[in-house]
Amino acid sequence: MNKVTRFFWFCSGAHVATLKKYPIEHNKYVGIGATIFFTALFASLSGGYAMYFVFSGNPLAVVFAVLFGLIWGTAIFNMDRYIVASINKQGSTNSQILQASPRILLAIMIGIVISRPLELKIFDKEIREKLKFAYNKGQHSKIDTLQKTYTDKYAQELSKNKDLKAEKDSLEKDINRSRYQLNQEVFGDKTNQTSGITGYGTYAKQKAAVLAEKEARLKTVTDDMGKMDQYLATRKNYEGLNNLKLFSDHQLDSLVNIAGFADRNWALGQLSYNSNGTRDLDTYMAESFIAYLFILFECLPVFVKLMSPRGPYDVALAKTAEANMHYAERDKERDIMVTDETYDYHVGNDIENRKRIISGQSAYDAERYRYD
Repeated sequence: MNKVTRFFWFCSGAHVATLKKYPIEHNKYVGIGATIFFTALFASLSGGYAMYFVFSGNPLAVVFAVLFGLIWGTAIFNMDRYIVASINKQGSTNSQILQASPRILLAIMIGIVISRPLELKIFDKEIREKLKFAYNKGQHSKIDTLQKTYTDKYAQELSKNKDLKAEKDSLEKDINRSRYQLNQEVFGDKTNQTSGITGYGTYAKQKAAVLAEKEARLKTVTDDMGKMDQYLATRKNYEGLNNLKLFSDHQLDSLVNIAGFADRNWALGQLSYNSNGTRDLDTYMAESFIAYLFILFECLPVFVKLMSPRGPYDVALAKTAEANMHYAERDKERDIMVTDETYDYHVGNDIENRKRIISGQSAYDAERYRYD
């Protein structure tokens, strides 16, 4: 437990040597350090998960995800540790809040960045269904666009083929009617289209000739239609229409499995809207709750530091900082003094100056020891 405690103290950015003197402050900084540590842990998982989808399909995707997750988590850890450690408890409440404002804004941004990849994992099933629908809709749109391009490009040929088909249908009906009338003429059925004379006479021969002419025209039209259909089929294959089909369930699953971070992020954003464009309040609240939770979790160490009263550790830390400033100033003065005296010694070759340097150094050390 001592090792765990010291580790969380380190995470909190506290000055361990000073903090150890005040047991009443130990638990507070253990809590702050634990919050910072677990925030960094969530950041590692979030960053690694996001990077896994960036390199999805690559054999080294897991290696890249682990490496980036560790780097990202370490960066967030260092940033949070600095944010908490840099809040000064010496000023008034308003000055502390003003001092912490940029840090709170930064913590909010970090919370948003951390929460998004984890939301992708939490709503993975819904995202997959949304992507399947989007991919199918996109395929429909692609087919429709190609079909329209093909229709516009070969409008003349399609119109001619349509006319040939209409003529073929008309000829087939006319031929059936003419063949029936020929039979009536041959068998002597009296109608307003036949003579009523039995046998293959003059009228029958005329009708047979008309029928042969129509059949010859039908053959020509049919041949032209076949050639046109073959040409249009070749053009359709050239334009890529024959290769485009709606995705099967297996193909959709494969596409969703290799979907990148951008597609999944887009699908997550679309989950909060219904098909008619109105907002789905339940899904929106669920997504927002997760984001707010991580933002609060990220801001929690700063809030704890702001809300906690000024304790003995803060007072001791302020005195230590003041003492260090004093030492720095005295060291600076001593360095200037030693430099000047040494210069005089070398220039004037005065042994007494050297003694004063040594005695001044000893006096300074004695005074510093007394101050400590």
